[in-house]
Amino acid sequence: MNFVVFANGAVLIFTSILMALDALIYPDTAAVFLRAALIATIVGVSACLAVASRVADFTRRHTFLLTATVWLTAAVAGALPLFFWSLDFTDAFFEAISGVTTTGSTVMTGLDDTAHGILIWRALLQWLGGIGFIVTGIALLPIMKVGGMQLFRTESSETGEKELGSATRFAAASLWVYATITLICALTYLAGGMSVFDAAVHAMTTLSTGGYSSHDASFGYFDSVFLQWAGTFFMVVASFPFVWHIRAIFHRQFHSEQVIVMLKVLAVAIGVLTLWRVATSDVPFFDALRYVAFNVASVVSSAGYATQDYTTWGPFFVVSFLLLSTVGGCTGSTAGGAKIMRWIILVRSTRMMLKSVRFPSAIIPLRYEGRTVQPGVLDGVISFLTMFFLTIVFIAFTLALIGLDFSTSISAAVSAIGNVGPGVGSIIGPAGNYASLPDAAKWVISAGMYLGRLEMLTVFVLLRPAYWRTV
Repeated sequence: MNFVVFANGAVLIFTSILMALDALIYPDTAAVFLRAALIATIVGVSACLAVASRVADFTRRHTFLLTATVWLTAAVAGALPLFFWSLDFTDAFFEAISGVTTTGSTVMTGLDDTAHGILIWRALLQWLGGIGFIVTGIALLPIMKVGGMQLFRTESSETGEKELGSATRFAAASLWVYATITLICALTYLAGGMSVFDAAVHAMTTLSTGGYSSHDASFGYFDSVFLQWAGTFFMVVASFPFVWHIRAIFHRQFHSEQVIVMLKVLAVAIGVLTLWRVATSDVPFFDALRYVAFNVASVVSSAGYATQDYTTWGPFFVVSFLLLSTVGGCTGSTAGGAKIMRWIILVRSTRMMLKSVRFPSAIIPLRYEGRTVQPGVLDGVISFLTMFFLTIVFIAFTLALIGLDFSTSISAAVSAIGNVGPGVGSIIGPAGNYASLPDAAKWVISAGMYLGRLEMLTVFVLLRPAYWRTV
């Protein structure tokens, strides 16, 4: 338990350093960030000093508590500058938890005229949240056996420990790859006509699949064919497992069932929706292809950018994008959603059960990436998907009780749990935001974003009295 306190204190100290740097770079908001940094430093240092001599009691059970509390600590710390700037605490926390969970839902308007220090802080929260989830997904969730992540543990440990020599070097390689692709993305955006500031903001929020923009019109502000295709490409790249990136860069190994299936899903969705768009409107084919490809990649990757309000394209598109919100990117990436790996396992297990009905005596193994999937992994996948959709229903029902209409309640719940960002409808659709929602709804959606990023079971374990009897 002491190590958990120490780790949270360290998070506060690290956050305060970033706040001080922001104050140094952007003097117009320096007072806001220095005030927040002072509070975070005092609390963080106090927490670390209080347990500094007793931090060796960490066990695997504490991993759940560590994971759950660190994200909340980062969100509260991230909210402080926004609160001291102009937002009330509900909106500040909503914006910060949306940032660190890389969801991208926002309550802020007038972004085009907002101070650069605030805008870069939002982007930085998402970028750090992205690398934080990569580390969580690769190192912690498999150990905790959350949602079938044991299967990914084999893949990641083989790459990290056998190919790079140690888990530490693997973590360093992941950070290097993440930062390098972010830099390449920023340079590409810069070459496409973005300003240095816009390129930095959008590169950080593209690779984190967060989607915070420095403009109210989101990515649609840049009426550029090159930039929109570049954004599409980097959103897809960010949805690949970082294990795959490391293999591709260091060992020229490109095969991955997750990547192949995700690309197939994207190709089918983009193809069908593009043809439907062309058939039901007077939009030229290549324009329709560009708009559909960008927005499909944005939703599947959970980036949440928008170039157009696709909810005005017709009911077929609204339903399609809502369903695509649940798909998600690959396990071990920054993307949200249920994740491609789990859908693969679910489909194959269903096919296996259908075959066993037809051939009762046959032994039909369930395989993934050339390996036999153990029963515990399949149980984890099914448990996760069950909780994924039950949590969506619960949050949607709660939002409806608060007074939100049906489409807003459902889409807000899907968006929060899937960490997608925009929902559907006139209020929280791609052309709107969450500012007009009542405070109670914002807190419920904040809880949804938090649960979705930590894959729910990590948090739900802490609600069991049995857990606290053994900590």
